[in-house]
Amino acid sequence: PTRLWSLAVALVPCLVLAQTKELKDKQQTTFNEIERGAYIGITAGFWSLINPPANTGTINGVPGSKQSFSWGQAAQVEIGYDFHERVSAAIFVMATTNRAGSDYTGKSQDPSSGLPRASGDFTTVIPGALARVGLIGFDDAQDVKRTWIYVRIGAGYVLYQPRALLPIPDVLIFAGPGIEYFTRLRHFSIGFEANFVFMALTQAFGFTLTPMLRYAF
Repeated sequence: PTRLWSLAVALVPCLVLAQTKELKDKQQTTFNEIERGAYIGITAGFWSLINPPANTGTINGVPGSKQSFSWGQAAQVEIGYDFHERVSAAIFVMATTNRAGSDYTGKSQDPSSGLPRASGDFTTVIPGALARVGLIGFDDAQDVKRTWIYVRIGAGYVLYQPRALLPIPDVLIFAGPGIEYFTRLRHFSIGFEANFVFMALTQAFGFTLTPMLRYAF
């Protein structure tokens, strides 16, 4: 009997501890209202060059290219990281197309004869890097800053096609404002960007208007 009593006394704390564990509330999993960190972004929209790259002088009596406004489209994929709610950086690849008439001969004039080697439309492929800095954030009804106005700046290496029309590479520099809204889906944000673009080597310049979609992991 003494041994049974000792065993019963020893089991009492174990039963109490087990009951305490069962009564303990299960920890709730909390989620960020806005996911930040690594992300992938897509932009696509209007692209233009007000004075596309061209030889505008006369070579051996042959006039150079017309240099009129050229519009087109741009699409960009970027992979980046949010270092802070206000600051992010990314690498990107952009592709653009530009409409141009048959009187646009770019920089295709032969230096000896002055005659053009190609004319018409052209495209670019531009790898590069960019950074965003948030300026002003606006709270929603739950005091979450879902809407941001920011500035974006970046640069890239420009490869023109066809090479016969524009045989030299270029350097793109761009900057401009944007607005971004972080949706209640947490991982997704949408926005709109306007950028001034400048081709540093050929002195061509223009602007873009592009909607944007981002997914943060």
